Amino acid sequence: MAKTLVQEFTKGLWDEIPPFRLVLGLCPTLAVTKTVENGIGMGVATTFVLVCSNILVASLRKVIPAKVRIACFIIIIATFVTVVELVMQAYTYQLFLKLGIFIPLIVVNCILLGRAEAFASKIGIVRSLADGLGIGIGFTLALASLGAVRELFGTGNLTLWEKPIHIFGPSFEPFAFMVQAPGAFVCLGLMLCIMNMLGKK
Repeated sequence: MAKTLVQEFTKGLWDEIPPFRLVLGLCPTLAVTKTVENGIGMGVATTFVLVCSNILVASLRKVIPAKVRIACFIIIIATFVTVVELVMQAYTYQLFLKLGIFIPLIVVNCILLGRAEAFASKIGIVRSLADGLGIGIGFTLALASLGAVRELFGTGNLTLWEKPIHIFGPSFEPFAFMVQAPGAFVCLGLMLCIMNMLGKK
C-alpha cells in the first residue's frame, strides 16, 4: 500500500508532470509565469483545488450518477476555486490582482477535470489524495521553473514575496522578449525539448 501511494505521488513530479509530459494546463502556464512568485501562487492555488476536489470526488464516486458526473465534478471544482479566490482576496490581495482572471479560470483547467474523471472517480480517497498532491506539486514546480527562467533572463531578478532579488549585476542587459507573450511560447518550447531529451535518456 505504501509503495503504491509513493508511486501515485511521485508520478506527478516527473512522469506525468502536467505542462511538460501531459501538456495540460498550458493557458495559465503561459499567462502567469512572468515571475516566480506568480508561478508559485498559481501552482499552490491549483494544488489546493486539485487535492480537495480529488478527495471529494473519490468520496462521492459511488453516489454521483454516471450521466451527470461531469457536471458534478465541475460544481465540486468550482466550489473549491471560490474558496481559493476568497482566501486570496483576504490574505494575498496583491498576488490575487496579478493573477487576475486566471484564478476563476482554474475551474476549466483540464488537469483538474481530467484527474477527477480518469482517477478520483474510480479510485479510493487515499490514492486520490496522493495523486492530486503529486500532480499539483509537479504543476507548481513546472510553473515556478518556467517563471524563474523567464524572469531571470527577462529582468535579471527573481521576485519572491514582492521583493526582487537581483541576480545579475548592473551591466546585465535583460532580454525583454522573455517576459512578453512570445517569450513564454519560446521558453516553454525549449523546456519541453529539454524534458523530452531527458525522458529519452
